[in-house]
Amino acid sequence: MKKISSVIIVFAIMLAASLTVISTASAETIKITGVISKIEIAADQKSAIAVIKDNKSGESISITIADELTLDKLKDKRILEGDEIRTKFEKEGDKNTSKMFKKTAGC
Repeated sequence: MKKISSVIIVFAIMLAASLTVISTASAETIKITGVISKIEIAADQKSAIAVIKDNKSGESISITIADELTLDKLKDKRILEGDEIRTKFEKEGDKNTSKMFKKTAGC
């Protein structure tokens, strides 16, 4: 009886662990290089949305930026519309959240 309950507990733990991995793996990380066509900084200045035209596909992608370093660069005009940037972002549903945002020619 103890052996059966031990097997059931181990199975339940393995099932819970695999479901946790599946839920965290749902975000897809994408890297693109392109030109910024539009920048909108939120009124509270704690986030921004940048629209990037991907060099490879030609499509425009809207990316939400929330990290302080990039926001400071946008506020100080070190990154402007028309600059070519390299970015890495996570795609969850229809929201794209920036993980890395840099000018291609340096910073």
